Amino acid sequence: MNEPPPDTGLGPGPQPTGTGARPGIRRWVRVVIAVLAVAVLITVIVVDRQTLAESLSAIGGLDLRWFALAIVCELLSLTAFGLSRRRLLRADGHKAAFGSVMAITYAGNAVSMSIPFAGAQLAAVFSYQQFRRRGLDPALTGWALGVSAIASSSALALVLVAGAIAGGAPLATAIGFLGAAVFALPAITVILALRYPRARVVANRVLSWVVHLVRRLFRKPGIDPAALDELLQRLATIRLGWLSYAEVFGLAVANWLFDCACLACAIRATGQPVPWHGLLLAYGAGAVAGSTGVTPGGFLIVEATLTAALTAAGMNAGPALGAVLAYRLVNFWMILLGGGVALIVLTRMKHIREYRRTAPSPGAPGPGAPGHEEQPTADRRG
Repeated sequence: MNEPPPDTGLGPGPQPTGTGARPGIRRWVRVVIAVLAVAVLITVIVVDRQTLAESLSAIGGLDLRWFALAIVCELLSLTAFGLSRRRLLRADGHKAAFGSVMAITYAGNAVSMSIPFAGAQLAAVFSYQQFRRRGLDPALTGWALGVSAIASSSALALVLVAGAIAGGAPLATAIGFLGAAVFALPAITVILALRYPRARVVANRVLSWVVHLVRRLFRKPGIDPAALDELLQRLATIRLGWLSYAEVFGLAVANWLFDCACLACAIRATGQPVPWHGLLLAYGAGAVAGSTGVTPGGFLIVEATLTAALTAAGMNAGPALGAVLAYRLVNFWMILLGGGVALIVLTRMKHIREYRRTAPSPGAPGPGAPGHEEQPTADRRG
């Protein structure tokens, strides 16, 4: 799907030339990753056939009641994420329909899961464009998506800390706190930048430098630092009470905990006891591995990491892999399917809206006919 880039109000600028090599490099990178993924899969099948057979046997004998509960937990996880976004989008009295927010959330997940490396970034651009087409303020939309991502990463940091403490091992505790610090850093930076003018000036300089570097690497036109400063000033005017921020963060935590509950239900569906002492840390390790974006949706990487982490927590390798495969059937494949349907519906709705805006009304004079006047093109951003 070819979506138009978001309007920055800065003009198209000069167009780069001679960049045909970069798409070729990215294509080769994708080919290499695909080959490595296939090689890993073949290695697992050939070298560890017994473990794979045990896991497939566990999948075939799933307890459907626990598996259905895993699906419910995953639906609650995505609902919590959608509600947190909706709460942010309704700041300053704006309106955001729950159905639209959830459809865009599902479709954005499908985009993120389908594309390696840049999937999360493209999903953010897609979500921004969809919310803009529904009339939401551009600064508010960007702020809501940014705060939502920060709340989500900070909530994952809390899950890592809780998992590290519950795990009890000193090494696990250190890794958990280190991961928490990495995920919480963006939240601290943005809060300081929006609250204090001097910090905002520093953030503006850093953003200008980063944007300038990225534009040079990809041979794109630059952005006026004054525009960034104006954007930060607009963001600083958005007001949301501390109770609302707590609600957003609580929903972000619920998003991760319900997803972790989905994993626990998948383990029970295979007939295995849940290793509660190491569940949160194992789940956090899988979530961090999936956020690398090396493969679409962390495919194979999440499976390998989660299986190793659950095995370290006390499960046997075969049942652990079977539980992970059952979990990923819900967490990855079902979301990808549902998000794909939402993506098709949203794209179809866009075409219908554009047709209604451009199609002449019945009985109206056509172009060149007497009484016909050319009208300016409608703004299609919503």
